[in-house]
Amino acid sequence: MPRDALWVSIAGALREEIAQGLYRPGDKLPTEAGLSARFGVNRHTVRHALAALAKAGSVHPRRGSGVYVTARPTEYALGRRVRFHQNVAASGRAPSRRITRLETRPCGGEEAEALQLAAGAMVHVVEGISLADGQPLATFRSVFPAARFPGLLAAMEGQSSVTAALAACGLTDYTRADTRLTARLADPVLALALQVQPAAPVLRSVAVNVDGAGVPVEYGTTWFAGDRVTLTVNPDQA
Repeated sequence: MPRDALWVSIAGALREEIAQGLYRPGDKLPTEAGLSARFGVNRHTVRHALAALAKAGSVHPRRGSGVYVTARPTEYALGRRVRFHQNVAASGRAPSRRITRLETRPCGGEEAEALQLAAGAMVHVVEGISLADGQPLATFRSVFPAARFPGLLAAMEGQSSVTAALAACGLTDYTRADTRLTARLADPVLALALQVQPAAPVLRSVAVNVDGAGVPVEYGTTWFAGDRVTLTVNPDQA
């Protein structure tokens, strides 16, 4: 059989097995070595077949982990109170977060405007990756007024919950005042973090959270993997 027909045939066989439920959403496929032995081909041919399935959205590779069947999109509600762990858990997935940056620096112009701060005021920056069932769902950057929450970064050490860290700093509740959604294409750095192909579609959410008096407490930007999340907007959600 011609080489081109081999990888097409292997991709078709795996696609059919996924459709039959032999490999369910979230399942890990056999290793390249295992598939090579099964189909009697070299790893290059297997990689070509897996790349075709990934391009079609049937599977997704996780760096250093393997290739997984694409799960159904996670339902993610945008309302007055947006809490990552609650949203993901409500969709039946296991939420987790990996914090990649904790830093205090002067604010930028957009941050100053959003948080109603003086130009150059100090802010805390928290960045990380949000995951559902171990798969990257989104990356985020949250910016907070440092003067109001001097102990925030210390409260973030050793945990991944921004809500819990803010509660430790005296803010027990906050609500969403404004959300802007736009579509983008993932640049190479974002694609690497989300484990998607460069130029894959992403949804960017830019939001401001406020305290009970309406004072801004968080300016957040989140980049969602476009094929892994279904955003629902409910402004009346408690």
